[in-house]
Parts: sequence; structure tokens; C-alpha cells
Amino acid sequence: MSEERVQKALARMGYGSRREIERLIGEEKIRINGQIAKLGDQVKEGDKINIGSRRVVISPDAGRIRVLAYNKPEGEICTQKDEKGRKTVFDSIGKLNTGRWISVGRLDINSSGLLLFTNYGELANHLMHPSSEIEREYAVRVHGKVTDDIIKRLLKGVELEDGVMKFDKIIDNGGQGSNHWYHVILKEGKNREVRRLWESQDVRVSRLIRVRYANLVLPRDLKQGKKVELSLEEIKSLFAFVKLDWPEEHDVMAKERTDKARNLSIKNQLYGSRSQAKSATTNRVRAGRTPRAGLRKETKSVQSRTTNAKKPGKN
Repeated sequence: MSEERVQKALARMGYGSRREIERLIGEEKIRINGQIAKLGDQVKEGDKINIGSRRVVISPDAGRIRVLAYNKPEGEICTQKDEKGRKTVFDSIGKLNTGRWISVGRLDINSSGLLLFTNYGELANHLMHPSSEIEREYAVRVHGKVTDDIIKRLLKGVELEDGVMKFDKIIDNGGQGSNHWYHVILKEGKNREVRRLWESQDVRVSRLIRVRYANLVLPRDLKQGKKVELSLEEIKSLFAFVKLDWPEEHDVMAKERTDKARNLSIKNQLYGSRSQAKSATTNRVRAGRTPRAGLRKETKSVQSRTTNAKKPGKN
């Protein structure tokens, strides 16, 4: 493994996006072999890194690249921990044995819909970086009169406190009165951008659901609060969509895992799985029969036991 920048290595290993790691470096919360890290510092395999109180060792590979699609319900927040004790999306998706899940963008507490997670920092960085111009699509229910002039302004651009923002496309999805739905598409992920744009036109958003991120659409059968892991083909398609080179060594790893799983499946079909064997043992115990383990002891026949019983003993 050749040397690479510390933020790139840690992102690749799943310890955060590049931007997140760069922020930690700026706050002097990362050390390389005991020395405070600086932006641009190079690391190599075996270097010891401290990220706050956590210690990791630089490795040449992050292991299996994984991506989750999660249907976030309203009421959950997109942070690792919450000081108020509210439930977070990370509570719902669970932890990894090595590395950690990186959230691809965020949804505010009152929004729901598609939220992506990956353990591969380079992919997260490409999906979130403004230069990638990745489309996000939202279904929005609004209260208020939406005129043609409002639509034109939202498409042209509106000056807000942190710059000009706009929708790239607005699709009227129908409805009446307080139940009028639109689909909006934009290529940025600024804080509460969709809500703030509508509110700038005196239109209030009552429901906000993210239905697409990049080329991934929220599955219709994925219930709120549930997750699904993307297949290898879907992950490769996502890499291609964001123009990120696929690391070829992962194909070898994936083939080895597939072969191992296939062999295990064949073995289970022929001989039964461990769980089946355990269940059979439990059933024998419940039936009053002692389970046999290891080599079977040689047992005497009924006839031999009877013969032995008739032999006179010594006086």
C-alpha cells in the first residue's frame, strides 16, 4: 500500500466522510503516531491513528463495501447521539463490527423518506460533494396558493440568508386545497433547503418525503423505520453513476464470499444446518432420550446381560 492522505485513508476505511475528517483535523482531534495531524499529512499501512479517544490502524482495505437504503420516519434525527435522548437513525440501523456507517446527507426531524448509509467514505464524499451535482427528489405537500409566478421564481432562484437557492425542476402531482402535492428536484443538500424555498413564497410545507437520491429510488415496499442492503450490482451501478472507479480487489473478495456461502448452503442441504441439528437435539431431550455426542459407546446386548447375571459369584 502506497502512502495516501490521512483524510482519504480514514474515509476509505469508513471513519467518516472526507469533509468530516478534515473538520476533525482542523479541531486537532486526530493524531498520527502520536503527532497532531495536519491537512495533507500522508499515512501508510500500519500507522496508528487516534480519532478522539478511538484508536485505529491504517489498513490497505476497508473490507466489503456496503450501502443501506433506510426509510426514515418523522421524529428521528440524523446524528450519532442526541443530548435530549431522542431516537436517532443510527439507533435504528445498528452498528458495524469494524468501521462505522456514514450518513449520506441528512433529513430534518420532521422529514421522512430515503436515507442512504455506507461504510465507504469515498462513495459518501462523491454523493454529497456539491461538485458532483447529485440530484435529490422530494415529494412535498404544501399549504398555500401556488401561482405560476411562484413556480418561476423558485426555478430561477431565490435570495436567502446563505445565498441564492433554487429548484431544478418542479412537477405538479395534483391534489386540492391543503392536500396539494409537488415533486421537486435539486442538486444541493443545504440545511432545510426545500422548506425554506417554499416558505420564502409564503407557502408552508406540511409533508416532506425524499423519494430519490442519485439513481436510487425509495422502494415502494420498504416500510418506514425499515432498511434494505443494496446488492453488489446496485452498489456498482451507484459507483458508475457518481463516476467513482470501482476497486477491482473487491470483486475477488465478493467472489470468495459468494463461493463460501454457496458451499455452506450445499453443506446445509446435505447434512442440515447447525440450527437444525440443535433443534433435533432439543427434541430428543424433550422426548426423554439422551443426545449422543462424539463416539458411541459399545453397548452389551440383552442376551449378554442376562448370561452375566446368571453366573454364580465367588464365595
